Amino acid sequence: MKNNIVLIGLPSSGKSTVGVLLAKNLGMRFLDTDLLIQERDGRLLHEIIEADGNAAFLALEDRTLGALEASNTVISTGGSAVYGERGMQHLAKIGSILYLKIDYNTLERRLGDYSHRGVVLREGYTLHDLYEERTALYARYADAVIDERDTEGDLTRTVEKALAVCRTLLK
Repeated sequence: MKNNIVLIGLPSSGKSTVGVLLAKNLGMRFLDTDLLIQERDGRLLHEIIEADGNAAFLALEDRTLGALEASNTVISTGGSAVYGERGMQHLAKIGSILYLKIDYNTLERRLGDYSHRGVVLREGYTLHDLYEERTALYARYADAVIDERDTEGDLTRTVEKALAVCRTLLK
């Protein structure tokens, strides 16, 4: 049954912040899959990536998402979740996928020094390369999109717009 809302988007797009507020306003649970992975592994995301490499982290994330059991939950995924086909297919089965879209300048401004954020950046890739690659994947998986340019990056307006979309998705 698709009674979950799954948030996808770039790092710093507000998935966790918006997710908590959506869950509170919709009377749902909240789950941050980055925190779930850290809790289960006993390390911070950037520590996992540094020690085990991007491929191992992405496989861990995909397994975690692919086995996720949730009901009546707003699920905030990591920015790299869209690299895992199994995980994304499972999330699409159990929930409606909402893409929180930001532009490149907003990503660059909000993210700042991302070395300790656990961002999967392929060797030789720039932040702009990551942006271009991922935005296409987010759009592919999304059932709905909240473009923060439409809300001028205002958190209250973003949450209000997301609430309206979620109420429609949950019908």
